[in-house]
Amino acid sequence: MIAHLGMYDPPALRPANDRFWQAIRAALGFGPQHLSHDVDIWDVWRSAELLFSQTCGMPFRTKLHPNVTLIGTPDYGLQGCRPGYYRSMLIARIDDPRDQPEQFDASRFAYNEALSQSGWAGPMTYMGDKGISFSALVETGGHRFSAIAVAEERADLAGLDALTWMLLGEHEPDLCARLRVIATTHPTPTLPFITASGRDPAPIADAIRTAISTLSKADRKALHLHGLVNIPAADYLAIPTPSGP
Repeated sequence: MIAHLGMYDPPALRPANDRFWQAIRAALGFGPQHLSHDVDIWDVWRSAELLFSQTCGMPFRTKLHPNVTLIGTPDYGLQGCRPGYYRSMLIARIDDPRDQPEQFDASRFAYNEALSQSGWAGPMTYMGDKGISFSALVETGGHRFSAIAVAEERADLAGLDALTWMLLGEHEPDLCARLRVIATTHPTPTLPFITASGRDPAPIADAIRTAISTLSKADRKALHLHGLVNIPAADYLAIPTPSGP
C-alpha cells in the first residue's frame, strides 16, 4: 500500500506531515509505516496500491476521477473561502505600479504547470473573463518557482494557491516581501484526498478526522488543518477547464 502527501510537503513540513500520517494510520489500524516522499505523483495516483494521497482539483476532474475514489476535502480555514474551498492569489512584484488585473493585459504570466487548478486553470478563467491575455507564458514547475520568477522580473504575474502563499509567508518571508497580491480568483474546492478505485473511503475519512483532532496544536497550525469536509465529486467536475498553453 502507498500513502503519500506530496502537495504541501516542503522540507519544513515533512515532520508534521509524517506525524499526521502516523495519526491516520493509528486510527485506521493498517497502512504503510511511512509516507512515500520524492516519488512520481502520477505513479502514486494511478496505483492500485494507493491507500491515501492528495491531488489537485484539475488532475482529478480531467484525468483521475474515473479511476480513483474521493475520500474528502481538507479545510484549511482560508480567509474569504467557505470550508474546504481555496482560491488563487494573483501576485506581482511589490514595486510594480500596476494594481488592477486589467493593467496586466499583454504581460508575462508564470505558472507552475498546465494541470494546476490554482496555478493555471483558476487564473486563466479569471483573467479570460476580464478579456485579459498574456504576451508570454513562463512554465516554472512549482508555485514557489513561479513566485521567484516574478520576484526576479522574469514574469510579471503568477497565480499561487492561497495556502501556498501563506506557507511562503511563514517560511520564506524575504521572498514574499518582494511580492504583493493584486487580486484573488473565485473560490473552488481545494485539493482533495483520494484513494484507489474500489476502496471504501469511509474508514479512511473517519481516520483522517480522528487524526486531525488528535494532532498537536502546533502540527495543526503548521499544516493549517481545520477539518475534513464532504464535497461531491460533481462539484469538482463542474469547474471550468480552460485551454492549455
